[in-house]
Amino acid sequence: MFIATLIAPGALMAGHISEGRDRLNAAGCESAGGGWIDEGAAIDLAFAISPDAARAALEGAFAGVDVVVQAAEGRRKRLIVADMDSTMITVECIDELADYAGIKPQIAAVTEAAMRGELDFESALDARVALLKGLDEAVIQRCLDERVTIMPGAEALVKTMRGWGARAILVSGGFTRFAEPVAAKIGFHRAIANRLEIANGMLSGTVTKPIVGAQTKLDTLRGAIAELGLPAEATLAVGDGANDLAMIGAAGLGVAYHAKPIVAAAAAARIDHNDLTALLYAQGVPRAEWVTA
Repeated sequence: MFIATLIAPGALMAGHISEGRDRLNAAGCESAGGGWIDEGAAIDLAFAISPDAARAALEGAFAGVDVVVQAAEGRRKRLIVADMDSTMITVECIDELADYAGIKPQIAAVTEAAMRGELDFESALDARVALLKGLDEAVIQRCLDERVTIMPGAEALVKTMRGWGARAILVSGGFTRFAEPVAAKIGFHRAIANRLEIANGMLSGTVTKPIVGAQTKLDTLRGAIAELGLPAEATLAVGDGANDLAMIGAAGLGVAYHAKPIVAAAAAARIDHNDLTALLYAQGVPRAEWVTA
């Protein structure tokens, strides 16, 4: 059995249940019922066969509605591995550091290209960090205080999953000086990120090798699966950029979150319209069970 979850808080109506079932039947998916997770916010539609056909029938069919299709069994995941920049926080930290150096436009353009998969991530990171050479180390804390905002829904997602015993790992192509405090605030068990090299209170323009990139993210997911003795189906990975593709593809539920086109096209699930609490609805969790403190 499979579940298609429709997510659009404040926008869903009972008619979406019947129309969704009709679309599933028309696609040959053998609808088996439907109902609310939270009235007006999220709907579950059960069906028997053809998840790919279900995605095709439902994704984009309802304006402003995110759709997640997956196996019904094991929806509540035991491991979440998440990207940081533009996923668990609202900004790209390297772009914001560059703004303090007066070079944000040129660095942001490279960041965008790397996240779209148009540039090699590791070499692009080296090139961007080199442009920050000589920046006062104190700017890192200032940037953290002034620019870094937790993505809506991030804390509820991670803390709720931890409440049922899930492991949570933040793995970022960004920097430890941001990832570690962000992980602590949101509730991750640990953070993995690149380390900016600093000398005499100034950025050296380099990062410690090896660089945390796509392979590290995939290895982190696989390592945690092995450590915890989990099946891959019990895992969730979420990110927005090309360096997240490998871990998204290897997870039981791989999610492209407000993602670049190459990621959105490849991921089994996309969240384009809602915040990160959509991933609680995707796991069948009503608002009354969310941990928000």
